[in-house]
Parts: sequence; C-alpha cells; structure tokens
Amino acid sequence: MSSHVIDYKIYGDDIQFVEIELDPSETVVAEAGSMMTMTQNIQMETIFGDGSGKGGSGLMDKLFGAGKRVLTGESLFMTAFTNSGFIKEQVCFAAPYPGKIIPMDLSTFGGKIICQKDSFLCAAKGVSVGIDFKRKLGVGFFGGEGFILQKLEGDGLAFVHACGSILKKELKAGEVLKVDTGCLVAMTRDIHYDIQFVGGIKNAVFGGEGVFFATVRGPGTVWIQSLPFSRLADKIISSAPRIGGASKGEGSMLGMFGNFLDGDN
Repeated sequence: MSSHVIDYKIYGDDIQFVEIELDPSETVVAEAGSMMTMTQNIQMETIFGDGSGKGGSGLMDKLFGAGKRVLTGESLFMTAFTNSGFIKEQVCFAAPYPGKIIPMDLSTFGGKIICQKDSFLCAAKGVSVGIDFKRKLGVGFFGGEGFILQKLEGDGLAFVHACGSILKKELKAGEVLKVDTGCLVAMTRDIHYDIQFVGGIKNAVFGGEGVFFATVRGPGTVWIQSLPFSRLADKIISSAPRIGGASKGEGSMLGMFGNFLDGDN
C-alpha cells in the first residue's frame, strides 16, 4: 500500500461532515478551507499539490503538478493534516453545501476515479489528485465541465461531495445511461463518457432540459447527484425575497437591473 490507511466516520444527513481518525504519523490531505475541527496533536501544513509525489520530487515537478490544479478551478495549494502525537487523533472536514459525502476506496475501483472538478474533499496521503482530459469537441464545449475533469488515483481512501441525493449505478458492458450534464458526479476508469445532442427543434427550444446531455457507457460504476449546485444557486437567486422594496441583490448588477425594471431610482 502506497497510501496511508485511515479510518473514518460520516456524520449528518443532508449537511454532512467526515471525521478522519489518524494513527501516529498518518496524514490526510484536503482542499484548503474544508477543515472543521482537529484535535490537539494534529499538525497542519500547506503544501503544493497533493503531496503524493507521483509527478516527481523536484521543485519543477511539484510546481507543474500544483499548476495543473488551476485548470480544474482549484487552488495551487492543499493542506496536509498529520498526527504528530503518540495516540490516535481526529480531524473533521465539512462539505461546502447540502448533499452527501461519498467515500471511495480507490483500490476497489482499479486505482482511478474520474469526478467533477470541484467535488474532491479530502484523501489519504498518497492519493494523487490530477486532471483528466476529455479531448472530444462535444465534451469540451457542451459537457458542462469543459475538457478537463478531475481524477483521483492510488490505492487509498478518497472523499468527494455532491449536492442532493446520490444514485450509484452499476453499468454492464455496453449498457448506456443518459444523464443531465450537471448531475454526473463521478465514474470509474472504464466508463466511456460523451455528449449527445437532444434532437428536434421543440426539444431544443421548449424542452427545459438543455440541448445536450451526457451519455455514459459501461462497464463500470457512475455516481449521479439529484441536484447540481449550479441549479440550486440559480433557484436561490431567482427566488430571493424583496425586503422593503429592494432585493437582496441590491448593489449588484442583478439588483440594479431589477430596480430599473420596477421603476426604482
């Protein structure tokens, strides 16, 4: 095993957090800002990239590996949490929005999972967090996640988060599932992923589901979220109440536009 072996427990229902238990000298790596609590002997350190050393140990290798994370919309830096004591210690990480935290033992999925570029939460040290290029033009321009998805590689535990409820679907060889592009959270390495156009002018203009959807073909496993965060954010913004004749978006371009339509000065 090249990755650290960690224990965990997930708490909560719709707004979850995961508690990681570390033996002495064990380390977990997480996105900056995701830590909720940690016990006394947990040592926190900011690092370039994921600390797995997969891309090389030289300075340029580390800079290049960390720089690739920028392409996925993540920070150059991650945070490593190490148990520097002599007994078991705990550190907790919280999901950034309502939904579910999904634990994934990469050793049971062929050592690789492909996921949405903003879904990674934390992982045992040794798990590599990189990028996965989707070179087809359809995927690049219409896939919702662009040419680049995130990939998690290794033999340890990794945790991703998603919005809403989660459907885990096992696809047989050749079995196809059509998915809203924003609902696809993660998939195993053998899943074939592409974008398909919704035919018919009525579907495109009046369907309300967009004009493209993802097709995933087995064999393999896919994880699907019931509520993409972008859809949740759109609903919150569109339903924001007005207080005293002014929207909560007052001062923003949205608030100015709304006031203009209402005749407010």
